Amino acid sequence: MLDVRMLFSALVDADFIETEAHFDRDAAGHKRYRQPGPVLDAHATLAALLAYIETVASSANASPAVKSMRADLLQACLRAADSGQGLFTLTAPTGSGKTLSMLAFALRHAERFGLRRVVTVLPYLTIIDQTVRDYRQAIEPIVGADRLNEFILEHHSLAGAEPESGESKFDGEDAASRRRRELAENWDAPLVVTTSVQFLESLFSNRPAACRKLHRLAASVILFDEVQTLPVNLAIPTLAALSRLAERYRATVVFSTATQPAFTHLDEHVKKFCAQGWKAAEVVPASVGLFRRTKRASVIWPELDRSASWKELASQIASVETPQVLCILNLKRHALALFQELRDRGSDGLFHLSTNMCPAHRRAVLLEVRARLCAGLPCHLVSTQCVEAGVDVDFPEVFRAFAPLDAIIQAAGRCNRNHRRPTGAVHVFVPEEEGYPDSAYAQAADVTRLLLIRRGPGEMNIDDPGLATTYYRELYSLAKPQERNEKLREALRRQDFADVASLYRLIANDAINVLVPYDLDAYAELADEVRGENLNRRWIRKARPHTVNLFRPKPEAPVTGCLESVPVSGNATADDWFIYLQPAHYDRQLGLLPPQSMECLIA
Repeated sequence: MLDVRMLFSALVDADFIETEAHFDRDAAGHKRYRQPGPVLDAHATLAALLAYIETVASSANASPAVKSMRADLLQACLRAADSGQGLFTLTAPTGSGKTLSMLAFALRHAERFGLRRVVTVLPYLTIIDQTVRDYRQAIEPIVGADRLNEFILEHHSLAGAEPESGESKFDGEDAASRRRRELAENWDAPLVVTTSVQFLESLFSNRPAACRKLHRLAASVILFDEVQTLPVNLAIPTLAALSRLAERYRATVVFSTATQPAFTHLDEHVKKFCAQGWKAAEVVPASVGLFRRTKRASVIWPELDRSASWKELASQIASVETPQVLCILNLKRHALALFQELRDRGSDGLFHLSTNMCPAHRRAVLLEVRARLCAGLPCHLVSTQCVEAGVDVDFPEVFRAFAPLDAIIQAAGRCNRNHRRPTGAVHVFVPEEEGYPDSAYAQAADVTRLLLIRRGPGEMNIDDPGLATTYYRELYSLAKPQERNEKLREALRRQDFADVASLYRLIANDAINVLVPYDLDAYAELADEVRGENLNRRWIRKARPHTVNLFRPKPEAPVTGCLESVPVSGNATADDWFIYLQPAHYDRQLGLLPPQSMECLIA
């Protein structure tokens, strides 16, 4: 099916470009074709990146041990890049510089094997900003500020580079926006940064617009960061598609994380869909000993038969010696409950972080949190899991609600991250009201619980990569990904492209985009603009930072009375874009809290 999609992609892209040129003629009536995107000069780009890494390393506020670890990781990546093409894993501790070292691998690899582009795939929009900022700062010296948007292409919802439902023309586009949109249509750029949803759902799509870019993956390096977020029920078809890209289309695929899933355990099941199966080579040799050298925090495991109320937990947080504490909860309602307890106690420097808050709000909170951490000021941050993957914060003490092992390890990556203290502490606790975002998350937490019972706290060393391997093998034995998602597996067997596209979904629930009143001036301006001009690409790009995603509410839900559909044209309105009409429902610390409609909040 991937082979058919790749052929379909090339044909569709050629047809679109030819049609575009037919209608966009010059004064003499000749077809005018779009300009191709920049060509990757891997050698020069790598040189610029290495110079940037050296500059960052010299000014980094990290211990000599952490700096040495980061330098060794970079060298391991550069050495591994000269080996053959195929499937790779990059397993390294949080805070070890994986983002830039992985890009160095990709550029050296592209230079060595004549590859055309690098595609970086990230699971969350919350970490795209940070990654793209690093890429841009590294590469600007060789391409110039005016060409950065062509060289580094962001293709995700916050970039506003793709058509939205209800949009049939590109109203209000300036030349730069049009150029960005053109490059995003077929990924004609040397560096592409996109989301897991955009990338993986396109690999299983049946729509021309989604498939159009797939042929660009041939002769590319594809970097997956925080790969532990791949849903178990989609693991086997996903691995099979990526394996086929490597086997047939000269693509190299790298899976990077601190908690590497044991995907080789699924090799025989993957072979049923792709003969090559899944056998990846590790980039960093065990002899480098990254995890052994970087023990920055100790995990204090709980007594599983003892739970803590929010009041007790607030007291524990307030009683620790340091005034800087991060606490991560599994559910938004839990984070709200603890935040309110701490607020009632008068905690100094109290902050909250969740996807109830729009991206602009979360960005502002993280800037203030980092500033207080650097200045040594009191800082208590209560967060959901959105802080765990790729968010660069460094707390001396972290509290983590009991969770899957990979989540606990990721939480530990926010503790003593730069090793500026002898050690940090991660306190794992069982909340009195235990709960998880979904059944898969709960099942993974149960596997962690079984490991803790069987091994005891003394044998639960998160700095031993073997613990994560054991955890994932047990999880796969219990979750049986080869037996999950029977409808998708059956659609794959009969090669039903339409059904496969509808059944392969990283985010299963129907979500809507809601413009929220965080920045009241921007909110009023954006609301007036879209009411007057209707939904268009330029407005979407400006509105994204001020938007919260909600599950689509039922018609009888009270929140529907607070939502105004965004006009598209004439009397038509969009079914996935709304304006929130009650500014009082957006809390300046907690984000959007629609009364009597908490079920629409995405956990």
